[in-house]
Amino acid sequence: MIIEELKLKIEKLKKERRAIILAHNYQIPEVQDVADYVGDSLELAIKALESDADVIVFAGVSFMAEMAAVLNPDKVVLHPEPSATCPLAEYLPPHQAREYKSRYPRAPLVLYVNSLLDSKVYADYVVTSAGAVRLIEKLEDDVVMFGPDKNLADYVREKTGKEIITVPPYGHCPVHEYALSIYYIRRCLEQYRDAILISHPEVPRCVRKISNYIGSTSQMLKIIKNLDKDKPIILATEEGLTYRARKLYTDYKIYPANPLAVCIDMKKINLLNILKSLENMKYRVVIDIEKIKKVKDIIERSIELMRS
Repeated sequence: MIIEELKLKIEKLKKERRAIILAHNYQIPEVQDVADYVGDSLELAIKALESDADVIVFAGVSFMAEMAAVLNPDKVVLHPEPSATCPLAEYLPPHQAREYKSRYPRAPLVLYVNSLLDSKVYADYVVTSAGAVRLIEKLEDDVVMFGPDKNLADYVREKTGKEIITVPPYGHCPVHEYALSIYYIRRCLEQYRDAILISHPEVPRCVRKISNYIGSTSQMLKIIKNLDKDKPIILATEEGLTYRARKLYTDYKIYPANPLAVCIDMKKINLLNILKSLENMKYRVVIDIEKIKKVKDIIERSIELMRS
């Protein structure tokens, strides 16, 4: 079945099911094209809340689909490929989150949204990469636990000057840690002279130090519109963001820092399993009501603090 046929079938089923498709910035091009909304995890969560759809198909990794289900308990949330998980999130299993809470009872536990739902239950706050610095700056505590990404924790440490206990000390996104190491960044900058480097805070410190700008995927996209169109723009994050950036800014020269910086879990979502998901109404994300209440309260508390 060719791509255009799949798209037509998906559009037909979306109307029948009163469904919307939410796709993360790292999804393959044809999935981004068929989605109703494309964005980062926070943008998509907001779109899910604003929508009057009965069904949400989440084209992303599992923790994102879980978050959509937590924030929309009255809607059916489908994850087309349950094996699309997040290696970073799995660095912090729930028993370890509980252990750190016991070890440092006076330090609040702030968890990156890229974490397991069962670990979020033990958090005091949940943040995105865009909001981590802002929230932790607002805390009265001088010592804060943060996880599971060590590089984002290090970025927060630099920006806030607070003592950050990294939970666990070795958690990282393999794409940002290895495929976007200083070796690949320097190689890219040698290829594109006078380039502007925009990096995600999940990259190692040595990459952040030579970056012109640092931000979440949504922030990276916003930065581009204020830059010189005549200079090459390098995006140091998963390569899927480049496709979105090029669609938004057709007259800019935008390149991935490493075309091989690919999240294989994100790429497990495709048009065929989205179609099957809508046809068979699976795989539905089902979460215990008590966990929904607990995590939703934590997220709402976090948003309230950032807005204060």
